[in-house]
Amino acid sequence: MKKILVANRGEIAIRVMETAKKMGIKTVAVFSTADRNAPHVKLADEAVCIGEAPSNKSYLLGDKIIEVAKSLNVDGIHPGYGFLSENATFAEAVEASGITFIGPRSKAIRIMGSKLAAKDAVKGYDIPMVPGIDEAITDVAKAQQAAVNIGFPILIKASAGGGGKGMRVVEKEADFVPQMERAISEATSAFGDGSVFIEKYVGSPRHIEIQVMADSHGNIIYLFERECSVQRRHQKVVEEAPSAVLTPEIRKAMGEAAVKVAKACDYLGAGTVEFLLDENKNFYFLEMNTRLQVEHPVTELITGLDLVELQIKVARGEALDIKQEDLQINGHALELRVYAEDSLNDFAPSVGHLDIYQIPVGKGIRVDNGFEQGMDVPIYYDPMLAKLITYGKTREEAIELMIEAIADYKVEGISTTLPFGTFVCEHEAFRSGDFDTHFVKKYYDAEKLKSQMDNEAEIAAYVALKQYLEDQKILRLPIQ
Repeated sequence: MKKILVANRGEIAIRVMETAKKMGIKTVAVFSTADRNAPHVKLADEAVCIGEAPSNKSYLLGDKIIEVAKSLNVDGIHPGYGFLSENATFAEAVEASGITFIGPRSKAIRIMGSKLAAKDAVKGYDIPMVPGIDEAITDVAKAQQAAVNIGFPILIKASAGGGGKGMRVVEKEADFVPQMERAISEATSAFGDGSVFIEKYVGSPRHIEIQVMADSHGNIIYLFERECSVQRRHQKVVEEAPSAVLTPEIRKAMGEAAVKVAKACDYLGAGTVEFLLDENKNFYFLEMNTRLQVEHPVTELITGLDLVELQIKVARGEALDIKQEDLQINGHALELRVYAEDSLNDFAPSVGHLDIYQIPVGKGIRVDNGFEQGMDVPIYYDPMLAKLITYGKTREEAIELMIEAIADYKVEGISTTLPFGTFVCEHEAFRSGDFDTHFVKKYYDAEKLKSQMDNEAEIAAYVALKQYLEDQKILRLPIQ
């Protein structure tokens, strides 16, 4: 593999290119008109504009991307995450074109892309699953009867998607019909498929995922877990590895279950198996993400492995040279997704100009970044600017370092989730490890945080004024 096209943008495009360059592989960037001067374009050996700013006129044009790849004699296409990364039709088209898709086979993407097909595939592997119906459904009356049989509270989930869209928690039967109708409408709008499925709602779950890696020689390993329970609108904001609550026994059981899920769909490459963990430490298979995850850096830091390098090696037919017994957890890593969002205003999107943009540096600090000072944050794409990752010998050390790194991260011109990151790291529930996916709903008070930040700003201004007046006194002293 001598040349790779990265079918993505921002920090993940840069992340893939850095590893490719380290491996002596040339890189090709694709970009939209909005990203003409973006860092990933400058970093690549070659770059091609593939369309206008909206993603459906650029980054989602699979045929055009393949056409560019063929014209530049590209050997492999890495999809990153988002966009076309879990599009089985695109993976199939890449395979058919004679170019290597750096990811799983299209069949695995197709199976795991449907939550119901995924559950059906793993049925014979004795993997715990949340009680629910095992068919997609759009008939409201039939769905209501199924919900009654399962017992409230229940969760309605879009069969075709993720990211919290088409998802509704229903506490009692009286609320079922309007919530079902809303879920179908939202799923149809987001994914073009209104079918949903229904399962028992796990009250205080933790979201734990297991990283797996599989080669084409029958080897599958698990690279331990990531804790992803701090979420807003069912989307992760803070992730860590390892989890503060897993025992070695549960970790092993979850890891082995994840390997079985990968076997069930003849998996190849990097994938993530997601589980819910209830308050009694019972775990249930949720779904499989057939791509590299946003939060993969925390796994890299505790294992010392480069997951993108492993993806590329596996894609070109190499066998994994790591055995399960060789792997061990070293230290603790924490990641904050730095979104262009106003965490003091219900995480509303915050687009604009990066007047000041300076990232923190230092031992134990890693920033996977996609932006530069002076750039505009476009409205067309995911609002993530960067990922701030800290690593320490202990969880406490990683948390303290994260608080310091956030303080050293300078952004002016837009709002970000940095203040939210500080709030999480300083909160007793997070520090103690006693939290679940309801962390934001239970503890986050934007008004209180805003008031605290205003007070801190006033104190800082007072200290600065006092220092200025002291300096003026010194300047006025007569020369002896």
